[in-house]
Amino acid sequence: MSALGDIRVLDMSEGVAPAVVGMFLADFGADVIKVERPGGDPTRTDPGFAVWNRGKRSVVVDPSSGPDVEWLAASIAGADVCIVGAGQDLVDWGAAVAVAAADNARIVLAQLPAYLADTTPWTGGKESNSLLSAHVGVSFRQASEDGNPVEPVYAHLLYVQGLWATVCAVAALVERERSGFGQTVTVTGVNGVMEAAVGSLTVNPNAPDPVTAVGGVGRHPTYRPVEAKDGWLASGALGPKFETALLEILGIDHILDDPRLAGDSRKMILPQNMTWAMDQVSAAFRAETVQHWVDALRARGIPAAPVRERTGLLNDPQVLANDLRVEVEDPERGTVVMPGVPFVLTATPGQVRGPAPLLGAACGVAAWPPQPQPRPLPTGHPPLSPGPLSGYQVLNLGPFVATPYAGFLLSELGADVIKVEAPDGDAFRASAFAVNRGMRSLSIDLRSARGCALFREVAASADIVIDGMRPGVMAKLGIDHCQLEAINPEIITLSLAAFGMHGSLASAGGVDMVVQAMTGMLLAQGEPDKPVANSIAIIDVTTAAMSALASVMALYHRERTGQGQRAWDSLLGTATYLGLGELVEFEGRPPPIQGSADFKGLEPLDRYYRVSDGWIRVQALDPGAVTVEALGRGGLRVGSLSTEGLASALETVSGAGAVAAFAAAGVPAVQARRISQLYHDEELRSNEFFHLRRADDGTIIASPGRYATFSRTQRLGPLTPPGVGEHSAAVLAEAGVDSAEITRAVGAGVVSVGGRPPLLLAPIYR
Repeated sequence: MSALGDIRVLDMSEGVAPAVVGMFLADFGADVIKVERPGGDPTRTDPGFAVWNRGKRSVVVDPSSGPDVEWLAASIAGADVCIVGAGQDLVDWGAAVAVAAADNARIVLAQLPAYLADTTPWTGGKESNSLLSAHVGVSFRQASEDGNPVEPVYAHLLYVQGLWATVCAVAALVERERSGFGQTVTVTGVNGVMEAAVGSLTVNPNAPDPVTAVGGVGRHPTYRPVEAKDGWLASGALGPKFETALLEILGIDHILDDPRLAGDSRKMILPQNMTWAMDQVSAAFRAETVQHWVDALRARGIPAAPVRERTGLLNDPQVLANDLRVEVEDPERGTVVMPGVPFVLTATPGQVRGPAPLLGAACGVAAWPPQPQPRPLPTGHPPLSPGPLSGYQVLNLGPFVATPYAGFLLSELGADVIKVEAPDGDAFRASAFAVNRGMRSLSIDLRSARGCALFREVAASADIVIDGMRPGVMAKLGIDHCQLEAINPEIITLSLAAFGMHGSLASAGGVDMVVQAMTGMLLAQGEPDKPVANSIAIIDVTTAAMSALASVMALYHRERTGQGQRAWDSLLGTATYLGLGELVEFEGRPPPIQGSADFKGLEPLDRYYRVSDGWIRVQALDPGAVTVEALGRGGLRVGSLSTEGLASALETVSGAGAVAAFAAAGVPAVQARRISQLYHDEELRSNEFFHLRRADDGTIIASPGRYATFSRTQRLGPLTPPGVGEHSAAVLAEAGVDSAEITRAVGAGVVSVGGRPPLLLAPIYR
């Protein structure tokens, strides 16, 4: 059985992010028809096309052909989901198509604009990971040697946009099971940046931007790539417990006695201490080999791994053990090796159902008939609700970033999410203000039998339980899927394990930085003697969305069948997803892009340039069509179209003038902006790009605002983190625990109660 086996999807998009939505839906059983114009999707020439469009059928529709438009209108009348990408509108396919979609009250229309819903700041309006990264501050926020913008090698922002849009579309399908109505779901490129760069975007908007000229390894002395005697490894020592342990292993824990630290390892990342602490740690690591340090760190429970190349990742034993590699026979490319389905639903597992289709291979297929209705459509106005998941309850057990952030994302979709944490709270709370928003806190000691018993009482009426424990821990506590299912037969449980549930590393701890190292991201962005770490915790934040997707997929299946199930995902699986187009292998594929320290791009018309007042990012869609004369007519006098010629011409031109000149020549370009500039952009403000609140110290905290737009079930307003145990009594009472028992549990230290948390931002650590 598949989770989406009854779903019909028209993928009418071009590009990467919307194609990914169709890929996920196809992997989980939906019938996905890729609708293409006679020339085909322009990304067909990209190696990633073989992955992004796997398992779909292709039908060519010519908007000038009456029979083609008639077929498309009939098909959209019977579709459950329709996907459109940047710069696309249903009316472009014919008025009859737009009318048929409007008449289909059950359709979920998923829109993925390149930037905002109605505007794109670069000419042409096509999706672009590079231009998006430049204009929404991600490239300028990347740690570097020179402090200037860095070009990302992987299309991470598009992959996040596509994944998050899939979560939202499936959440709309879940809501449709209750209301009977579909709706329009819009996830913009800016929304994708908000999901991915949540930490970087959570700032005091009135403070200066952080200095990024700290080196490509980042700013945290013990959480970064480090150079040993014979090569590089990644150290995952984050938080006082692991930071102090690492200093002991290195034999330099005496630096904690220095007045600059005063016994607090967290002060290593303060700007005035960072360089000194970095030098101390670096010198100690150079004394021994990579393997020596990896063994020593892992023996103390600190995640660590050698820095590796991405080549061969899909043949890694841990990847193979968790079925994260698949081979398909492609009619155009032969044998294609690609990342597999990155998470597991045990009752309704996903699978790669075939290769990407030949252009028009399904032409002539009959249009879908209207879907049989499970019940009559309600009369009157479609129902409203604060989020498509309003009415569902999620218990979230997990510290640090990935698991709590999954809870926030589900809260953003309207679910009642309860953060279950130890009496002393999640140790990473101070550094994770943004990822803990929107949840209620139940502070309970799960090491005690009574604490676990109380947790089971709460879980008896919950819909989903998400945990970030190492494999086996939930079973030892007596609250794993089997034991919860006995008291709540429809329960959905999701476990996040760093390296999956199988293989030699299944029980090992892992963190974003270490998985970046193991999967080749650091060397792909950098070079052999200079790995570059992503200043976004990209694997963590994407895994949060992956956990949300597994949750709503399982929830949709439960709405249809009444059956709960166990699910699991991993940081490793997410890392393979984030390399969909970069890791795919087949004979004759061009090599993936290789970065370098402070990478600015590869081609003269596809790179960053310094201008008189900052930097711009240029990305010609057809470099061969660009001429010196065309740029001259736009006001840019260049001697040649070489990198040197363009750089010389641009250095005295303003960013706005340069972008206008390129636009006049038909070349997409944008000014590269810093994070602080975004909060003064009225267009972003009016699209609820950020929420503002006053911190307890009188400063202002800005954090990402509305993550998606739902035409009928929009949740509104800012979300705030809970205090440790702020809602313990209320959550237990709602679960039926009487007040006397709650009082006894609090008195015994099994349950902790608290109040509003301090609203303060901790120093940045990446």
